[in-house]
Amino acid sequence: MRGLHFQIPPFAQAKLLRVTAGSIFDVVVDIRWGSPSFGRHLGVALSAAEWNQIYIPEGFAHGFCTLKSDTEVIYKVTSYYSAAHDRGLAWNDPALGIAWPLTADQAILSDKDRKHPVLGDLPRYFRYEPTRSTGCNFE
Repeated sequence: MRGLHFQIPPFAQAKLLRVTAGSIFDVVVDIRWGSPSFGRHLGVALSAAEWNQIYIPEGFAHGFCTLKSDTEVIYKVTSYYSAAHDRGLAWNDPALGIAWPLTADQAILSDKDRKHPVLGDLPRYFRYEPTRSTGCNFE
C-alpha cells in the first residue's frame, strides 16, 4: 500500500503514472480548498496489460495498492522530489469513503503512511482556481 501523498508549493507536482508490470488500484483525492470536488476521490484499476495511465494534477493526493505480486509503477513528474515539501493524507480516512480492495489489517504501510492526518485536519496547502482546468472529472 502506498499512502496518499503529495508535495506542497513551491515543489508541488503533477504526475503521469503508468504500470509497467502487474496491476494496481490507484486513487486520487482533490485537496484544493474551495473546489466543488474537494474531498472527493477517483479510484481506477491500472495495469500493464491494459497499457492505461493516469494524470494527477497539482493539488491532488495520490496513492495506490498493488493487485498483483511484482508490480512495477513508473511516474513522470513536473518537479523534483523534496522531502521538506512531502506531505500525506490518511489513506483510510472514513470521510473520504474510498473502497480500497483490501482491509486495514491487510495493508502493509510505511511508518510515515500510518501517521498522515485525516482530511479534516489537513492544512490548506492548495486553493481552487476556477479558471484552471485539472483534467479530472468526478462526475
